[in-house]
Amino acid sequence: MTGIRKERNMKFHIAAGLAVIVVGLLTGLSSTEWVLIIMLIGGMLALELMNTAIERTVDLVTDEYHPLAKQAKDLAAGAVFIFAVASAIIGCIVFIPKWFS
Repeated sequence: MTGIRKERNMKFHIAAGLAVIVVGLLTGLSSTEWVLIIMLIGGMLALELMNTAIERTVDLVTDEYHPLAKQAKDLAAGAVFIFAVASAIIGCIVFIPKWFS
């Protein structure tokens, strides 16, 4: 609950996930497509929580700027970004053909 209440990015990911679910309901996804979409949404939310945990842990360990602390935060954020891009690409693969049929 802390992640949902305090993290702006988590709120964004939840809103995006809900939007995808609505579009999925409107387009009539197959069972396999639902499994994929739910795994992507769940993975995105879990990865965002891990990113937040890493950022908070780094902040707890040091108040001062340190290059390794910045790298840890940047790498965790990069993992979220890569998963978000991959999820968007998969979403396009699933949804675009449905819009044109």
